[in-house]
Amino acid sequence: MKQTPLLLAFLALASAAPAYAQGKVKIKTKGGVTMPAAKTKIKEGKAATAAPATQPVAEDWSVKYADMVSAERLRTHLAVLASDEYEGRETGMRGQHMAAAYVATQFKNAGLTGPVTTGTDPYQQHFNVEQVSWADGATLKVGKTSYAWLTDFYGTGDSPFATETTVTPVFVGYGIEQAGYSDYAGLDVAGKDLLIMQGEPTGDGGKALLSPDGAPTKWGNDTRAKAQLATQKGARSVFFVSFNPNNNFAKQAARMAPFISRPSVSMVSEGQKPSRVPSFSISPAVGLALLGTKDAVMQAYLAKINSTKQPVKSTFKAVPMQIRAERKRTPLETENVLGFIEGTDKKDDIIVISAHHDHLGIQNGVVFNGADDDGSGTSGIITMAEAFAKAKADGHGPRRSLLFLSVTGEEKGLFGSEYYSKHPIFPLAQTEADLNVDMIGRTDVEHEGKPDYVYVIGSDKLASELKVILEAENKQYGNLDLDYRFDDPADPNRFYYRSDHYNFAVNKVPVAFFFNGVHADYHKETDEISKIEFPKMEKRAKLVFHLAWELANRDGRIVVDSNKP
Repeated sequence: MKQTPLLLAFLALASAAPAYAQGKVKIKTKGGVTMPAAKTKIKEGKAATAAPATQPVAEDWSVKYADMVSAERLRTHLAVLASDEYEGRETGMRGQHMAAAYVATQFKNAGLTGPVTTGTDPYQQHFNVEQVSWADGATLKVGKTSYAWLTDFYGTGDSPFATETTVTPVFVGYGIEQAGYSDYAGLDVAGKDLLIMQGEPTGDGGKALLSPDGAPTKWGNDTRAKAQLATQKGARSVFFVSFNPNNNFAKQAARMAPFISRPSVSMVSEGQKPSRVPSFSISPAVGLALLGTKDAVMQAYLAKINSTKQPVKSTFKAVPMQIRAERKRTPLETENVLGFIEGTDKKDDIIVISAHHDHLGIQNGVVFNGADDDGSGTSGIITMAEAFAKAKADGHGPRRSLLFLSVTGEEKGLFGSEYYSKHPIFPLAQTEADLNVDMIGRTDVEHEGKPDYVYVIGSDKLASELKVILEAENKQYGNLDLDYRFDDPADPNRFYYRSDHYNFAVNKVPVAFFFNGVHADYHKETDEISKIEFPKMEKRAKLVFHLAWELANRDGRIVVDSNKP
C-alpha cells in the first residue's frame, strides 16, 4: 500500500505516544532551551484523551534572520567597497578612510550602537600608525669594501641603524629550532645581530631533510618563521643570506626594488619592543666577507650539515661591518570600526565577529580593489550585523553581546587587530570568542569541481568545544565541507598566524578563522567583484551567522581547555 503523507504522520504520532505519555519527548529550541512535551495520561485498555493531536514546535529564529544574509545584500555592500572609487582601501589612505566611514554608516543605519567613548565618532577607534620609507644614503662596508643598497643589500621592516653602526653578527647557521635540531643550542643571542642562512638542510633532488616526506618545511619556504624565532630569542636584527648557487641575488634585489622603495606602514612602538625583528637581505659576497671565508669552504660546510642532518659548529670568524640604513617616519591616522549589540541576561560576555576593510591601495597607477581580500569578509560581517540587529529589534536579540569589528591594517601586519587587542573596548577576559572572516568569496584550486567548502582554521586550538559546536551548526544548517588542513602546525603557509584572529588567540581568546584559500588573483589587481561567487559566499556567511547565534544564546560559555600549536 502506498504510504501517503497523512498516513505517515499518523504512524509517527502513534509510535511516539508512549514517549509523550511519559514526558520523555523534548523540544530543543535554538539557544539551548529544552522543554518537555505535554504529558498525557494513558490507562491500560483505554484510549488517551488528554494528548493533543499535535505538539507546537518553537520557531527557530536563527533560520529566519539568517535569510537576511543573502547574496543580494552581500553584493550590495561589496559593489561599494570593491569599487575603483575606494582606491584599493590602503591603510591610512583616502580609500581606507572611506571604507571605514561606509562600514560605520551601515552599522549605525542597522541599529547597532557605537561603543567607542573617545573621539567624535562612537563607531570608529582612531589611532596612528607610521608611514615609513628608507632614507637616501644607506651604506654597508666590510673592511675596505663598500656595498650598494638594492644591489648588495636591502632591508624590510624597521631598522636600528639610523646612524652608521658597527655590527659584528652572530652566525647561527640556518636559524632553525625544532625537535632534534637546534641552531641556537648553547647560544644567547639577546640583543645581538644575527647572520642566518636562507633555506634548510636538503638531500638528493633538493628534498628537505627535516620533514618526514621531503616536502619543504616552514623553515625552507621563506624567512618569516626564522624571523619570528629570532624575535622570540630577543635578537636586535637579522641578516639573511643564501649560499645556494641556484639563487640569483641580483635578480631578487631587482624584483624587490619597487616594494622596498615604496613607503610602508608600521605600528607605533608605544615604548614596547618591535613585534617583528628588523630584517635585511645580503648578497652571498657580503655574507662570505662577513664570515671571512670563500664559497668552496661554505659549500663543504653545507654538505656536512646535509650529511649529518644536524647543525655543524662552524670555524668561521665573523668580522665587523659598518652599516647605515635610516628609516624616515611620518604619522598616519587610521581607524577600526565597531558596531555593538548588547545582550540580555549574559550581556557581559562578548562574541566578536571580525574582518578587515583595508587592502593594497593603488600601485603603479593600478587600483587593487581586493574584492575577495577582504571586501568579501567585510561585506559578510556588515550583513550579519544587519540580521542580528533586526532580530533584536523584533524582540529576539542575543543573550550575549555581539561586537562587529572591522579592522584596518591587516595587510600591513595585522595592525588594527593588534591595536584593538592592546586597547580593547571590552575586556579580553570577557571576550568569549572571535569569529574571523577573511576571504569567503572564491574557490581555490584544491576545491574546483568539488562540493561547497570553507577552510576553518584554529577552531580547536584553544577551546575544543568551539569546533564541536561549529560542526553541529554546519550539520544542521550549512552542510559545507569543513576543511581543516591548515590547522596542521607544519603548514608552510602559516595561515593561522596571518589574519586578525591571531591577535585574539595570543591573548587566549578562542578563535575560528573562515577562509576560501588563495587563488590566482590573490593580491593582484584582478581580484575584482566580477569573479566573486556569491552563492558560495552566502553559504559561508550564513554558517558564521548560525555559529555566532548559537554561541550568543547557549547556556554555557565555551571553556579554554587546550593549547594546540
